[in-house]
Amino acid sequence: MGIEFVEVTAERLVATMPVAGNTQPYGLLHGGASVVLAETLGSFGAMLSAGEGRVAVGVDINATHHRSARDGLVTAVATRVSAGRTLASYEVVVSDAQGRRVCTSRITCLLRDAVPGA
Repeated sequence: MGIEFVEVTAERLVATMPVAGNTQPYGLLHGGASVVLAETLGSFGAMLSAGEGRVAVGVDINATHHRSARDGLVTAVATRVSAGRTLASYEVVVSDAQGRRVCTSRITCLLRDAVPGA
């Protein structure tokens, strides 16, 4: 997928991904690739929110695709919406090289204790 992290905190994550190699047959950024990018950031942020000895497990993700991207890099910014003892939610905005919104996604992860020995 070529995802590269630019900024990583529990509250905000930023990453880029090339359009090339992540397209559907018409040469447009595949919607599923946008969702993979969103889930990568949201899940990683949720793991940071969960804390040591805990894990995050995705329970819901949705995406709205606003426009297409044909080339260059897309940038995703994941912002924590909420985090408690059992759930963490992030809004992820994917934008093209011109700063235009390509996709908006929301991911919610269950936060739980890690299984011993796993």
